[in-house]
Amino acid sequence: MSYETFKYSVENKIAHVVLNRPDKVNALNETAWKELKQIFENISSDPEVRVAILSGEGKLFCAGIDLQMLMSVKNVESIECQGRRSEQILRFVKELQAPINAIEMCSKPVIAAIHNGCIGGGVDIVAACDMRYCTDDAYFTVKEIDMGMVADLGTLQRLPKFVKPAVVAEMAYTGRKVGARESKEIGLVNDYFTDKETLMAEVQKLAQTIASKSPLSIRGTKEILRHTRDHSVQDGLHHMAVWNSAMILSDDLAAAFMAAMSKQPPTFKD
Repeated sequence: MSYETFKYSVENKIAHVVLNRPDKVNALNETAWKELKQIFENISSDPEVRVAILSGEGKLFCAGIDLQMLMSVKNVESIECQGRRSEQILRFVKELQAPINAIEMCSKPVIAAIHNGCIGGGVDIVAACDMRYCTDDAYFTVKEIDMGMVADLGTLQRLPKFVKPAVVAEMAYTGRKVGARESKEIGLVNDYFTDKETLMAEVQKLAQTIASKSPLSIRGTKEILRHTRDHSVQDGLHHMAVWNSAMILSDDLAAAFMAAMSKQPPTFKD
């Protein structure tokens, strides 16, 4: 599949999704938002894909939302009725939230590989990924506050789930840059590496490990982790029991047992 604003390829069960507007520092325009949603919905349903890596082409990872697209919201000022203006803005914001939701709801793990700047909407995007790794020169900034806005695409909802809420509040109130070392300390990234080449090599190794596991179990683990995040322990345990009652007696379980007994690597169906 070819896209206007992304590079996309699948190799050895790993999908490589690359933001590809380097001349615009990977700021996402209307086309990019639509393609982002389409890509991750396709990954979710594609049996040939077991894990995805999301990275950026050019100078930095992502400069956020394209300002021209953002300013298009002012077009609603021509609508006389305040209620209808508000309705249009609500629709606009939800349309922007949908592609990022598609990353989170993707049935396959998504690994973000971040170099240099991850700004505004870029933070929204990586917050929806399962794991985040970055380069030494990477930085993260909730830039919306400097534009007279409240971050509205998921940063304020997702970051406090794995970063201390008081730290997220400081980031959101000040818009300051959080560098690679601090990002690891606060749990925003799993790890950081000296340069992009090393970053991509290490992330590729991780993806290969994930792709070698039972795809049914990987998808189930993501489902359970996502459900656990938003529910009580008892609700989570019940959901786990229901999932296992439906999925545990799988061909993957048999393949894993046979591999353990023969001391050979298991081979799993897509």
